[in-house]
Amino acid sequence: MTQTDRDAENGRDREKEQRGVKRPVVPAAVPEPLQEQIQANFIVVIHPGSKSLRMGRATDTLPITVPQVIVRRHKQPGQRRYEDQCLLREGLNAADSNEQRQNGLKMVDQVIWSKKMSNGVRRTPVSAEQARLYNRQIRPAVLDPNSKVKWTNTTHQPEYLVGEEALYVNPADCYSIHWPVCRGHLNIHSGPGGSLTAALADLETIWSHALQKLLEIPLKDLKYYRCILLIPDICNRQHVKEVVNMLLVKMGFSAVVVHQESVCVTFGSGLSSACVVDVGDQKTSVCCVEDGVSHRSSRLCLAYGGSDVTRCFFWLMQRAGFPYRECQLSSKLDCMLLQQLKESFCHLDQDISGLQDHEFRTRFPDSPVLLYQLRLGDEKLQAPMALFYPAAFGIVGQKMTSLLHRSQGDAEDPHDEHFLLTTQSKQDQSSKATTDRKLFPKPAGFEGESNMCEPSEKGNLTQDLDLGHAQAECLIGGADAEETSSALLSRKTAMTQFEGKALGVDKAILHSIDSCASDETKRKMYSCILVVGGGLLFLGAQEFLQHRVLHKMPPSFRRLVENVDVITRPKDMDPRVIAWKGGAVLACLDTTQELWIHQREWQRFGVRMLRERAAFVW
Repeated sequence: MTQTDRDAENGRDREKEQRGVKRPVVPAAVPEPLQEQIQANFIVVIHPGSKSLRMGRATDTLPITVPQVIVRRHKQPGQRRYEDQCLLREGLNAADSNEQRQNGLKMVDQVIWSKKMSNGVRRTPVSAEQARLYNRQIRPAVLDPNSKVKWTNTTHQPEYLVGEEALYVNPADCYSIHWPVCRGHLNIHSGPGGSLTAALADLETIWSHALQKLLEIPLKDLKYYRCILLIPDICNRQHVKEVVNMLLVKMGFSAVVVHQESVCVTFGSGLSSACVVDVGDQKTSVCCVEDGVSHRSSRLCLAYGGSDVTRCFFWLMQRAGFPYRECQLSSKLDCMLLQQLKESFCHLDQDISGLQDHEFRTRFPDSPVLLYQLRLGDEKLQAPMALFYPAAFGIVGQKMTSLLHRSQGDAEDPHDEHFLLTTQSKQDQSSKATTDRKLFPKPAGFEGESNMCEPSEKGNLTQDLDLGHAQAECLIGGADAEETSSALLSRKTAMTQFEGKALGVDKAILHSIDSCASDETKRKMYSCILVVGGGLLFLGAQEFLQHRVLHKMPPSFRRLVENVDVITRPKDMDPRVIAWKGGAVLACLDTTQELWIHQREWQRFGVRMLRERAAFVW
């Protein structure tokens, strides 16, 4: 275009403006903000369990797995040695613990003998006395005078040791043993190292060690890394807040995403909806997940897991004359041996019947390698069945089943769910009053009677409505908006009656699914029960659980559900790493970019960022 043409076009534009024809306004070219390219190999996924820590880069095929344990050297000579127990727990030494355990085992025996094998034949009667006589006469054979297993070298007096090294510290050395996570929460207790500060310090030390030594990430480089933290669906929010603060402020990650284990399990297994059953070492959690949302009313946490099965198996073996008579539940090395024996011998296969001979080796530091013979019958089936009859664990006076309760609130977060629940309630009352005035105008003199209950009664009702349902449904559309508070209250009451009781895994699944709002959701959950974690890795577990759920589900759903599908190894993966794998998948999703909590934001706004950025109702 020549200069003459440009002058002519400008002249025509001026004429149009004079005639009132506006020239189209072209917005100034604003450069788009540079989208920060996040590389998955600079994202660390952390899944802390009660016993094991799973950690790795989002690009790793599998995480590193280390025992989440630390030993700390005594600061003063003569200081008393302290050890967090692996298998022992409170509630085992009550006056009626043994009676409860025996009653639980009787129920287990009745179920075993009432069910025929797959060929229709009754199980072979097992002579417990015959096994006991055989085991009591067993003497170990020496395979090697030197086990070649060494105690961890502490001659240089390290301040602390972590993971496998911590497990092999000689009890005679001046070190105390701490497991900073217990049953999914920080291990807060009245003993040494039981404060919140001490538990967080132990956790930071263990995680820092894993980052430096196993992932080879220098701590000074964490400012270039981001972190995805997996938390239980029923969590202690104060603990989560402190751990996030530790990751961002103390350890120095640049950003964090916090997400729920159950949702990450569905990501890792490639399923959109499932009833997720996570059987861990010390807890079992059940939750219904639909399209990436964990239904709040369906969450249960059972205060038992794989370690309780291990302890039950030890008791049963002792009753059968266990030949390794020096075995003690207070010894961490003996606990590791019992864990191996449980994993090797126990099963849930009804077709395995009668007495079988087994052998096992003990390989301890400063001791010879010993070979033991062992004859067992139904003990191998009874122990894992205790997951379905938890009275057999003999735990008395402990809260065994927990539901999700509304949080107590946080002084740093004035707009928490208490605030949202109150404002939502006021909005509902206001809109209802407006509608009523339009539809049903009241005669004069009745204006003051629009609220049929006293303010104090309404307050009590709000307190009784657990979980902040109004908030959950308002934000995630989890239920019909027309559902009345009385319906919510009745559903909550139906669930609360089970709280504190020792529910079996199968009953917990049924109650979790039953708490879902719609029949369509319940049908989905019955059709896909996903079992993960390391506590139910027994031969025949899939068929056993499927049979129990199928025969206990409400008759009305047997017509609707074509098949109760229990999945124990999704994609043929180790069920212990599914949740971590889901965290790695989450790191690569485009939608995750909206969930990052950056270090600067956390320092400025604190816990409020979790409510704003978490992909679930905080």
